[in-house]
Amino acid sequence: MAEPLKNSFNAEFFNRLESGLLTVYPEFKYQKFCGELFNADWDEMELKARMHHLAKTLGAFLPDDPTLSIPLIVRLAGQLQKNNPGLSFAYMFIPDFIKEFGLGHIEISISAMEKITQFTSCEFAVRHFILKDKERMLDQMLQWSGHAHAHVRRFSSEGCRPRLPWAIGIDFLKKDPSPILPILKNLKEDPSEFVRKSVANNINDISKDHPALVISLVKKWKGKSSDTDWILKHGSRSLLKAGNPEILDLFNLKYTNALKIKNLEVLTPIVQIGHELLFRFTLENNSKVQELIRVEYQIFYQRSNGTYSRKIFKITERVFEKQSQTEIVRKHSFRPITTRKYYPGIHKLTLVLNGQAFPEMTFQLQP
Repeated sequence: MAEPLKNSFNAEFFNRLESGLLTVYPEFKYQKFCGELFNADWDEMELKARMHHLAKTLGAFLPDDPTLSIPLIVRLAGQLQKNNPGLSFAYMFIPDFIKEFGLGHIEISISAMEKITQFTSCEFAVRHFILKDKERMLDQMLQWSGHAHAHVRRFSSEGCRPRLPWAIGIDFLKKDPSPILPILKNLKEDPSEFVRKSVANNINDISKDHPALVISLVKKWKGKSSDTDWILKHGSRSLLKAGNPEILDLFNLKYTNALKIKNLEVLTPIVQIGHELLFRFTLENNSKVQELIRVEYQIFYQRSNGTYSRKIFKITERVFEKQSQTEIVRKHSFRPITTRKYYPGIHKLTLVLNGQAFPEMTFQLQP
């Protein structure tokens, strides 16, 4: 089992933190700080709670004036970066400090986030500043989209995602994402894959509330470059999974009656939680030409009240030869995960070709 992320706050982490703090602020009372930090609740705190507690406790041992403490935090980030060159999720307590103590000092906080995000991302922290002063901050995000450093450019997109996971929501951007579009336009041919992934994720967020807007972006930007085409395809993934006919057509994924599913067989009609569903089928392309086919399957999970929730999974998307038959075997895990609770009962399986769903089959999930 993977090590919990909260255990990133280990002895090595605190040795580096102590060294960095005493370098930038020699009068820092580190032992007293540790006494406050490791309170009775520390062991039970999860990752984000530990980050927040660390940031607040740190603030109690630095100057009360944010115009003095924030520059110290920026210097601390620089020291930690020297000793830990790779980005580390654990160091996101530093942006949390900026959010906690810098909201009343927006200009010095903007300067700090620009530097800090090159070491550890400020994507969660900046959203609080956007909510406080949206015009100032969205103008700044647009400026950052032209920054020389890839992590700052990525930050300009990631920080204003309407539905950034694990982050505070920005409802006004869910309702009207138009202020984001100039940022994405600047980044749609970015040389960094790190940046392009964020742009795609931002577009995917927008598609959940404004599918027509994303379809219009695809029509406008598609075909300009391979990098932009990848962004648009990845950014349209929720629409593709939903079987949106217009987006399927734009990516040459039309369904025709020449595409067939034959001999679907559930090889494990009874599945125990913790084990795998196994199924196979034959995909027929009876067309006289090659066809680009997106092959997916849907699991209808039975809820505790007997209703169903649907989740779709991609098997492949590739060209299938004309007049061809292809046997496909697939496994689907029912190993317990934190994001989904399984309930015993009848579950359903459906195959999907280019957005077209085929008749379902059932299987039994048991404890």
